[in-house]
Amino acid sequence: KSCQKPVDKYIEYDPVIILINAVLCKTQAYRHILFNTKINIHGKLCIFCLLCEAYVRWLQLQDSSQNSDPDDLIRYAKEWDFYQMFGIASLEQTSFLVGIFLTLWWMRPEMLKTKSDFILLLKALLLSSYGKLLLIPAVIWEHDYTPLCLAFIKVFVLISNSQAIRVTLNLNRTLPWLAIFFGLILENSVVCFFQKMGLDV
Repeated sequence: KSCQKPVDKYIEYDPVIILINAVLCKTQAYRHILFNTKINIHGKLCIFCLLCEAYVRWLQLQDSSQNSDPDDLIRYAKEWDFYQMFGIASLEQTSFLVGIFLTLWWMRPEMLKTKSDFILLLKALLLSSYGKLLLIPAVIWEHDYTPLCLAFIKVFVLISNSQAIRVTLNLNRTLPWLAIFFGLILENSVVCFFQKMGLDV
């Protein structure tokens, strides 16, 4: 009221501009999306991202065991490999999130003391994983640099997760990256566990 200006400048911006700034990982854009919009697609976005990840893994699994039999497509439709990849991706995502929450709770327990704080951070992390949607175009337009593209997508998602933690909990850059590091350690331990069980991850 004292300055007669909007506190959040993005209220006056077009949604396309907000989206571009979110893709550029600007903290003000993240703050606007998380606190001043009523986006309720966290669960659906999470499921769709997991489906994209499962599809990429399933496709790589099929590429490693290609068969020229014309009935092969029917056989693939009946396979449970895709659902297995979806389950593994879900477990990895869950372990990553658990690693983040445990680290933040251990380092700063006062920040996650209420259920609403926990839910807000969970929604922020799920929303900030939107970069996984780029997995589908990376696979569709397959070329020699596809593994590099997948690595860049992973890095982009981690940067987005870091910004979401910073904005939600109002932290500096160090603690979010530390939490993500421990989340990745827990996720990779789950990957190693499945590989020891003989499952393709």
